Amino acid sequence: MSNKHPLLQMENIRKSFPGVLALDGVSLTLHRGEVLALMGENGAGKSTLMKCLFGIHRPDGGRILLEGEPVEFKSPADAMGHGVAMVHQELNQALKLSVADNLWLGRFPTLHSLFPWIRDGEIKSRTREVLESLDIRTDPDTPMEKLSVSERQMAEIAKAVSYDARVIVFDEPTSSLNENEAEKLFTIINMLRCGGVGVIYISHKMREILEIADRVAIMRDGKNVAAEPAKDLTTDRIISLMVGRELTNRYPKRDTPPGDPILQVEGISGKHSRLRAASLSLRAGEVLGIAGLDGSGRSELLECIFGLGRRGSGVIILDGKEVENRSPSEAIQNGFALLTEERRATGIFGALSVEENTVISSLRDYCVLGLLSSRRMRAVAEECRKDMRIKTPSLKAKISSLSGGNQQKVIFGRWLLTQPRVLLLDEPTRGVDVGAKYEIYKLINRLCEQGRGVIMVSSEMEELLGMADRVAVMSGGMLAGILQKDEMTQEAIMALATKYV
Repeated sequence: MSNKHPLLQMENIRKSFPGVLALDGVSLTLHRGEVLALMGENGAGKSTLMKCLFGIHRPDGGRILLEGEPVEFKSPADAMGHGVAMVHQELNQALKLSVADNLWLGRFPTLHSLFPWIRDGEIKSRTREVLESLDIRTDPDTPMEKLSVSERQMAEIAKAVSYDARVIVFDEPTSSLNENEAEKLFTIINMLRCGGVGVIYISHKMREILEIADRVAIMRDGKNVAAEPAKDLTTDRIISLMVGRELTNRYPKRDTPPGDPILQVEGISGKHSRLRAASLSLRAGEVLGIAGLDGSGRSELLECIFGLGRRGSGVIILDGKEVENRSPSEAIQNGFALLTEERRATGIFGALSVEENTVISSLRDYCVLGLLSSRRMRAVAEECRKDMRIKTPSLKAKISSLSGGNQQKVIFGRWLLTQPRVLLLDEPTRGVDVGAKYEIYKLINRLCEQGRGVIMVSSEMEELLGMADRVAVMSGGMLAGILQKDEMTQEAIMALATKYV
């Protein structure tokens, strides 16, 4: 191939779905050894554009050129065979198989075309080579289900690299990574850049975009808005281009101070997790942030409160009355709601519609004479769609067809319909753009103003500092300390987060 041409060109790409024009003549250029950040609000068309590149969708118009040659990938396997790989935000792995098996699934080296016995030794040695080249210290024989979300993410990155890809798309790659793991990812991307690989990097995290990207391409409403050198951009400028307006205050203020305690958690431990003897309280109208490193017990704490994880010991007291919360259904009846960390695995019902996903946790409210009222469910779902500003062609569309951020809004709206006394949020804005984040923050504030309480796990330090009234910090499965508003700094949080590591 000639080096005179850009590595990748997408020219005037158009794509429509029933009721919506997803891409309206979008163009994109990627050069060898370049990191191109692709940004835009949820529903702007970023994922659809990448799916057109990766052979998941077929464009209605336009063309794609790889090193000057027109290409038309019929499937992801076809794209990967041509050196175009994609690391998806929502992991889709064979969890019962090993890391090595996941890396080579569908392309196992065999002894001979006539004798399709798999060469296990070669698979393991080649896997080890790829992992070591990226400084990923994972045993190739480890079942994928034994790995943390962040380790599974790194394994997915190793799989993309194993294809000797010329173009790699990273879709929210640090959404499940802590700061050290994110730095390792940036080291890997710099290695790829030095090797002439072109990287398309999708993220809503402004700081990492300005750190890792050479150029930033911004989309809005299915169209190109800008493509500028990263060095010429600021966070405020990017946000303005993305949302089409100035967004000066990223964390809306709450006017009402927290009231009396409504929830006490005393000495709670997980029966099958590392969570040990955590105690905390939550006040009416308060956002209690939960900080900590990956594996510190943050999610396990929320799951034990909600009855999703089995409690080994401890007491939960709501409004002065002890509650058991032996199961999620009992917790919901007691006034608790949990928005889980892994949206695809434990949040959405992918085969169901947007409407069904919206009302599924409050079905009792739509019964008339013992029968579900389709009219009432549709009316409530439509009201929720408007209130949450969910972008969907129809309430009957499958939720799996929506962007990740819009899926998150549906889940958030679902739980608001249950009128929870305590809302447990595990990474509520992961994969959500700045405009949608602001809307979620306003909803959290609205709940607080109604006297409800919110416990929010977040890996984004700025989010905790901007939204929380207090921050409880987990370390090594234990509660390392609780910081008041005037004590909350990044340094203080990190000191506690590493206390028992």
